[in-house]
Amino acid sequence: MNTPKIEGTPEAWEDGQLGRDEAHAKIAPKELAQQIDDGLGLQMISIRLQKELIEDYKKIAEFHGVGYQPLMRDALKRFADAEFKKIAIEYANLKASKASEKMADSASPAGKSGGNGKLAA
Repeated sequence: MNTPKIEGTPEAWEDGQLGRDEAHAKIAPKELAQQIDDGLGLQMISIRLQKELIEDYKKIAEFHGVGYQPLMRDALKRFADAEFKKIAIEYANLKASKASEKMADSASPAGKSGGNGKLAA
């Protein structure tokens, strides 16, 4: 059998002409897989998700040309980053609010504040 040689261009790798033949794939040794996970900061977890959600992710991933698990990892990372930003903004606003209240209390005449920022009767 005489198969044509595919030139090793980046496009050949990207479009799957090269590198996706199962005949040349093998499972990495556990030690190597662990080193890769450690190097990338990955940890295996187990989670139960609705089958429909998994199928949706698979369709979205196929459209984008990626695997569904990396897509899920990316979505979770984006969510966590956005939540931390919201928390940081709320915390900063709370600190600023408390600081302005403290400044308002200290600006009122001595002995005239009832401790709550209101003038005593």
